[in-house]
Amino acid sequence: MLRALSRSQTPVARLLAPRSEVIVETVRGRKSRTDPKAKSKLGRIKTPPPVDPVEMVVLKERFTEYDLIVRALRLEFKEEMLRKRYEDEVGSLAEERAKQEAEEHRSLMAWNDGENLKLRKIREQRVQKEAEVMKLKRREEALLGQQELENYIKEKEKEILQLQEEAKNFITLDSLDQRIEEALDNPKNYNFAIDKEGHVVKRTVLQ
Repeated sequence: MLRALSRSQTPVARLLAPRSEVIVETVRGRKSRTDPKAKSKLGRIKTPPPVDPVEMVVLKERFTEYDLIVRALRLEFKEEMLRKRYEDEVGSLAEERAKQEAEEHRSLMAWNDGENLKLRKIREQRVQKEAEVMKLKRREEALLGQQELENYIKEKEKEILQLQEEAKNFITLDSLDQRIEEALDNPKNYNFAIDKEGHVVKRTVLQ
């Protein structure tokens, strides 16, 4: 080591000083960061070695399995070590504390079951009320739909009756000649003027 220190140009005090920051020394024979690429390597293309995809999948599965196994072993060893340390530190109180924790766990589980049962009853009542409200709403919608259908049928029946009454005055082939004669015998003048109230104020004479 002394021989290496004697060959180095860096002071010994600087080498033995605590490393608070990275020391970057220029090395003779090496290129700096700003030097261009060598001419002999301008056309060189680095190609990575080929990778077999099947082998890569197998290695990945094995590495994952290995990682899981090692992690489980570490946790198991850590738990065992902590348990031994706890038993050594606590001693005879460990068993009593374990019993107390088990009893507390049972009481908490019983309380949890009671709360779950209470909430279940409340939820069942709420669901039943919602079902009744929905049933009533559907019944009202059905009655409303039936009433609308009946009103629609009545309106159509009125339209049919009105159309039947109007059909009596329709011009057919049998009554065509008669209606033409009636129109010629009783001419009507539609050339007139009315005021704002709808009264006829002026009418031309038929010629």
